[in-house]
Amino acid sequence: MSTTEFSFQVEPEDAGQRLDVYLAEQDDPPLTRSQVRKFLDRGEVTVNGARVKAGYTLREDDRIHWSHVSPTEPSIQAQAIALNLLYEDDEVAVVDKPVGMVVHPSIGHPDGTLVNALMHHFDELPTIGGELRPGIVHRIDKDTSGALAVTKTDRAHHHLSEQFRDHSIDRVYHAIVFGPGLADEGTFETLHGRDPNHRMRFTGRVTKGRHAITHFRVMERYDSGAVLVECRLETGRTHQIRMHFADADSPLLGDTLYGGRRTSQCSLIGRQALHARTLGFEHPDGQRVHCVAEYPEDFARALEALRAGRDWR
Repeated sequence: MSTTEFSFQVEPEDAGQRLDVYLAEQDDPPLTRSQVRKFLDRGEVTVNGARVKAGYTLREDDRIHWSHVSPTEPSIQAQAIALNLLYEDDEVAVVDKPVGMVVHPSIGHPDGTLVNALMHHFDELPTIGGELRPGIVHRIDKDTSGALAVTKTDRAHHHLSEQFRDHSIDRVYHAIVFGPGLADEGTFETLHGRDPNHRMRFTGRVTKGRHAITHFRVMERYDSGAVLVECRLETGRTHQIRMHFADADSPLLGDTLYGGRRTSQCSLIGRQALHARTLGFEHPDGQRVHCVAEYPEDFARALEALRAGRDWR
């Protein structure tokens, strides 16, 4: 058996919500309310160090901790998996995560993850985020490529976690969307919650949820209606960019979850066309770290084809 730990701090916008509803709406782990109640009944979840019931009303700055004992045995053993490091010092590193790599071990992905690779490349990693997530302060989707920060000390983990909570991290993504009617620039400011009709998806068309803000700017337009956009995240919710453009009727090319019949099948790229291009943050020592991840081969090829006038369908 293994233990996985999750911690949450209640933001002002979530105050007044029931505990079980709040946990069921979290991006990670994806749980139903019935599953949440089961874990509460087992005493796995505490608020401010005390056991509470499912109907507990959350208050701002409440600290929720869930220590889950899993019957599965994901591996956190070191594995000699190649990594492309964009930056590294004694406290932090920035990895250029390749397409297809899961960030940390989980059910269905017991090994071969970024964490397994980090265990091989670095002598020591903080375990504040949980036994299976050493050094991990944020994630990007399995089939999204690009820059991802990793911490190597407890001090760095606390420092970067605060910046992610304060939304002061500089995160810029590049995406290829089908958006012939998309404005040259704009901002998506919506709520963010699970799609009631599709458990694996999120949508901004909910009556309650967390705030999600994405600023975008069109970089290139192509004859096929495809558009290269720069997306600057003010918040970092799960699937935020994919959700916002799908809700705006401009889904990402190759996105099998959000693209539907329109863009899920793409002849130019075999996954959602999304790349974490730049990542900037304040180092624990005070200096600014700024990294740029070059386009992976499949993303670069898709752009070359679009610029040459090829249709993406």
